[in-house]
Amino acid sequence: MSKRDYYEVLGVSRDTADRDIKKAYRRMAMKFHPDRNPGDAESEDKFKEVNEAYEVLSDAQKKAAYDQYGHAGVEQGAGGQGGFDGGFSDIFGDVFGDIFGGGAGGGRRRSSVQRGADLRYNLDLSLEDAVRGVEKSIRVPTLVGCDPCNGSGAKPGTSAKVCGTCGGNGQVRMQQGFFSVQQTCPTCRGEGKVISEPCGSCRGQGRVEQVKTLSVKIPPGVDTGDRIRLSGEGEAGSHGGPAGDLYVQVNVRQHPIFERDGRDLYCEIPISFVDAALGGELEVPTLNGRVKLRVPAETQTGKLFRLRGKGVTPVRGGPVGDLLVRVVLETPVSLTSRQKELLKDFQKDTEGGKKHSPKKNSFFDSVKQFFEDMT
Repeated sequence: MSKRDYYEVLGVSRDTADRDIKKAYRRMAMKFHPDRNPGDAESEDKFKEVNEAYEVLSDAQKKAAYDQYGHAGVEQGAGGQGGFDGGFSDIFGDVFGDIFGGGAGGGRRRSSVQRGADLRYNLDLSLEDAVRGVEKSIRVPTLVGCDPCNGSGAKPGTSAKVCGTCGGNGQVRMQQGFFSVQQTCPTCRGEGKVISEPCGSCRGQGRVEQVKTLSVKIPPGVDTGDRIRLSGEGEAGSHGGPAGDLYVQVNVRQHPIFERDGRDLYCEIPISFVDAALGGELEVPTLNGRVKLRVPAETQTGKLFRLRGKGVTPVRGGPVGDLLVRVVLETPVSLTSRQKELLKDFQKDTEGGKKHSPKKNSFFDSVKQFFEDMT
C-alpha cells in the first residue's frame, strides 16, 4: 500500500510555517497516542504515520528533499513505517513530556549526546572549472569541539555531576490532582547531569566557534545544483556526539561566450556577408583551445554546426557532449561611398533572380498566395 502524503497526514499545506506544523503534530499525536488508545492497532499505526511525517517535515533538509522528490527523496533518511524502531515514550518524551508519563519506570532521560548540525556552503565556479574539475580551498565558520575540556563542557580536571533534583533521570514527577505529570527537570534541563565548574574556554557548552579551512575536490562535469558532501565536516556534536556533514552547493557562473545545456555547449559566432556567400574557414573557440570550422558557400544565417566531443564530460558518466556553433550573419556598418556603390551594383545584378534569394522569393510567393486565397 502506498504511503500517504506527509502534509495530508498532518493536515497542513506545503506553505505552513514550522511552528504550525509542530502544533498539528502535537494535536495528531495526542489523538492517536497508544496511552489514549490502548489495544487499538489502527491508532498505533496512525501514530507511527504521524511521527514519520513530522520527522521529515520538521527537518529543513529532509523537507526540501521531500518537496522535490516525494517519498523517494527521504526513504533512506525517514526510514518508513517499517523502519520505526523507537519506543513510544522515546518519541513523545521531547514534545509531550509535560503531558504523559513514560510508564512505571518514570520515563527515559533524553540523551545529551547529540549529532552536530549539517552545514551548507555555496560555491561559485567558472564554467571552465566546472567542466575540467578543480580543487578549491574554502573557509567555513562552524562549531568545533572544545580542546581544553575535550568537549565535556566541564573545567579541565573536573566532570559533570549527577543532577540532585532528578537523580540523573532528566525528568521530575509532579502530582496534579488525579494526574501524575512528568516534566523536564528544571535544574539540568533534561540532561541528568549538571556542570558545577564550567570550562573557561567554551563556558560549559563543550563547543567553540571556529573558521575551518578545507580543501574541496570538484569532479569534472559538475553543474549548478550539484552538491558535494564532506562527511564529518559540519558542526561538532554536543557532549562528544558525532559531527554533522558539510554540503558544498555548486553554482556555475554565466560565461561570456558559452551556454551550457547538460553535456552540450552552445555559442554564436558572427560571420560576414562575404564568408557566408563564398564560404570560408572560421576560428572557433572551445574550452580546450581553438579549432577550425569550414563554412560552406551559400551558408544562411542561423545555420547550426556540431563539433562532436567538444562539450562536457558528464559528472555521472556517459559520452562527452558536443559544441553547437550557430553562425549569425553580420550586416556591414560604416560603409564608404565606394562600398555602397558596389552593393548597389550587386543588388541590380541579383534583383529578380529567384536562384539568388530562394527563401525570399518563396516567402513572398506564399504571401501572394495567402492574399489571393482571402479574396
